[in-house]
Amino acid sequence: MIPFTTLTGIAAPMLRANIDTDLIIPKLFLKTLVRTGLGRHLFAELRYDNEGHEAPNFVLNQAPYRQATILLAGPNFGCGSSREHAPWALLDFGIRCVIASSFADIFYNNCFANGILPIALPIAAIEDLAAASGPLTVDLQAQTVAVAGRLHPFDIDPARKASLIEGLDQIGRSLANLPAIEAFEARRSRETPWL
Repeated sequence: MIPFTTLTGIAAPMLRANIDTDLIIPKLFLKTLVRTGLGRHLFAELRYDNEGHEAPNFVLNQAPYRQATILLAGPNFGCGSSREHAPWALLDFGIRCVIASSFADIFYNNCFANGILPIALPIAAIEDLAAASGPLTVDLQAQTVAVAGRLHPFDIDPARKASLIEGLDQIGRSLANLPAIEAFEARRSRETPWL
């Protein structure tokens, strides 16, 4: 997982409520077990018309939002089914941070597991960020989102913060303890060889 410390980038505004995982990545594209290639299908039902051409009014089809690394959303982002493909698609597109007023629990957890920082802020703060011109700066260490000299602080669980900063998912966190695990297994094999 790529470490997350500070991110300065374009924030695409999609300030609607209840953006579900089927809208983020339609079920049609869930046939893969690899994390790459899903970015082109991100928000496919909104990004493309019935013939597969880009919908010019969709935010991610417009400059400068084609290069967005931050997504601004309304309440209950990531609701619906528990597909891990949703954060995979966001990450493959280039989104490293989603700022919403609230998140569905499973989606929220899947973001951390895949190196995306989900930030919950009040809707007034999100509207302020969306109205600002220029890039946003997300500082995970300081737990702030900055735009045009204004700071919006956010809360995050310290363990999740540390995992993102270190670039460690659950497996990486376990492997960080590999010497202790190997020592335990060797000792257990000596002490209880019948196991």
